[in-house]
Amino acid sequence: MNRKNKFLIYFLTASLAVTMLSAISCSKTANDDLNSVSTTSAQTTTAAQTTTAAETTSAAETTKVEKKELILASTTSTDDSGLFDVLLPDFEKTTGYKVKLIAVGSGEAMTLGEKGEADVLLVHSRKAEDKFMADGFGSIRKDVMHNDFVVVGPKEDPANIKGKSAVDAFKAISDSKSIFVSRSDKSGTNTKELAIWGKAAVTDLKAEWYIETGQGMGETLTIANEKLGYTLTDRGTWLAMKKNFSLEILVEGDELLLNPYGVIAVNPDKFPNINNKGAMAFMDYITGKQGQALIKNFGVEEYGEPLFYPDVIK
Repeated sequence: MNRKNKFLIYFLTASLAVTMLSAISCSKTANDDLNSVSTTSAQTTTAAQTTTAAETTSAAETTKVEKKELILASTTSTDDSGLFDVLLPDFEKTTGYKVKLIAVGSGEAMTLGEKGEADVLLVHSRKAEDKFMADGFGSIRKDVMHNDFVVVGPKEDPANIKGKSAVDAFKAISDSKSIFVSRSDKSGTNTKELAIWGKAAVTDLKAEWYIETGQGMGETLTIANEKLGYTLTDRGTWLAMKKNFSLEILVEGDELLLNPYGVIAVNPDKFPNINNKGAMAFMDYITGKQGQALIKNFGVEEYGEPLFYPDVIK
């Protein structure tokens, strides 16, 4: 083989080697790129799965919290009467919500609503309820039930109020300086009492004969019984607790003594963290057939008459 042919063979061999090395390098780069893409894809998928799982868990936890607790602010009268002992277990069984009850006066219940510290209210102070709604603290209000107020006092009736109208009875109590025991707690009962004093033109409510308890209906009745004084009470609480007292009903049936109750859902636009779904579920229940039927029958067997009268279903 001459020198020229040897050089040609050498040149071809070298070129082939360079080409093979280049192909191997490209293949390695492509594999590395593919592995990188696969790794990134896997990481992205894992991250997406983790995020989705976290979001799902968070949503489930939120739903669980909503289902777990509903804060109901209501009156001591509905609590003292025993109505909630019947209504709330049935509501919880029907809907799955767990109710946290805060039993206070209607005024304090609405104050809790104004702070977003309750989800739903059941109260009986219509003028204050209308203001609560007008101020935007409630999203919806519905009538639920009613009973009436009565004036109770000692059998001896030192002020001679039996059979009088509410206004005349209050005036007679004031004129005779007989003991009157007031809740003085801004409740619906206290609001009604103050309205009657106003109609009777009695302003001397700091005298010795006027006792302020600052407590609920049950406690106020107990003090009135101990002092042999008069007091204003809702009929439901009276019927449920009268066996504990020597007092008796002396004034009743006056139109002024009507006592309506309303349910209010606190406005979620003002307080996004409240349990609005639970509030609406409670509202639907207590104004629906099931809740209204329980209200209608509550107390009939034990007391011979209902403690409350349903306003939606007669």
